[in-house]
Amino acid sequence: MFLHLGRNVVVLKKDIIAILGVRTAQADATKEFIEIAGDEGFIKNIYKKNEEKSFVITTRDIYISPISCSTLKKRSEKIFSF
Repeated sequence: MFLHLGRNVVVLKKDIIAILGVRTAQADATKEFIEIAGDEGFIKNIYKKNEEKSFVITTRDIYISPISCSTLKKRSEKIFSF
């Protein structure tokens, strides 16, 4: 299954390692992790300025999403039946 992160970006749910709120980036360890990932080109921005709400860490990249971590969690738990 896939999870829509915003701005027409979807990732495989099995590739998601963590979904963190942007407030967690205030911790020193998280700041350092995000800074190093950015320096190495792993950060994918999918938000407009001042809209960032969550970090989605996958096996390949880190996405900065305009969708809150609680909404992403709800989306990931939905099971669609047709």
